[in-house]
Amino acid sequence: MAQQPSLLGCFVKLTADFAAGATAAGILIVVVVQIVSRLIGQPVSWSEEATRFLFVWMVFLGLAAGFRTVESARVVVFIAAAPSLFRRLAVPIYVVSSVLFFGIMGWTGLSLVRQQIMMSEEAATLAIPMWVIGLIMPISAILAVLAIVESLRTKRDLIALPEVGAPRVDLDEPDVFVSKGHTP
Repeated sequence: MAQQPSLLGCFVKLTADFAAGATAAGILIVVVVQIVSRLIGQPVSWSEEATRFLFVWMVFLGLAAGFRTVESARVVVFIAAAPSLFRRLAVPIYVVSSVLFFGIMGWTGLSLVRQQIMMSEEAATLAIPMWVIGLIMPISAILAVLAIVESLRTKRDLIALPEVGAPRVDLDEPDVFVSKGHTP
């Protein structure tokens, strides 16, 4: 049974979900501005770059949001087919591998941001520092780890799918049969 979200859950939801929604809305607005400006014969030069940067931010924020709601990619068929010992380790494997991945992503993102600051990179048409764009990598890594902690507290049963007590899946027997149609 899922628990009520904590202060941490509310923080992650606000920063990841709503910020990802805001970037999606920003993309929509920029694309509409781009279309209208082309229709009136005065295309804006910054729209494609702004759309690309907003999309990058939306993807990374969506990644963190997916871990908060336990909608991240995972292959449960292997867990279901595995011996019960492996099924008992599914949650720790999920947590350790995810936190390790986000640790590497955060470290790489910080290295990228340091390099962009050191080189004083700027976006071509927006005239904003590129480190502002690259900053989403470490931010989303932190948000994703916080989301994993919150999902462990509130949605552990979804992470553990299939449950430890679930019967072992026999991969030799398909659970879907295809026929050439029904006969009257």
